[in-house]
Amino acid sequence: MATTQTKANPVSDFTEKATANGKKANAAYLDSYEKTVLTLADSYEKAAAASKVDWIETIASAQAGFTREVTKAYTAAARDVVA
Repeated sequence: MATTQTKANPVSDFTEKATANGKKANAAYLDSYEKTVLTLADSYEKAAAASKVDWIETIASAQAGFTREVTKAYTAAARDVVA
């Protein structure tokens, strides 16, 4: 019986470390994803503003705003699931 407990501890330790590392990797992925999409939305909006055409600026601003909101909601929900 002592042999079973001795072997179970390394497996348990490995499982805990693997789970912790997986959570860290998922958090890093979500941070990177969110930052990338928000940066792209900003760039899209700036490019449209450079066109100096009102209706293009308005549409691009609305699309960029929507993209930001969806991205923030998605990553927040994913973080809740992962945590």
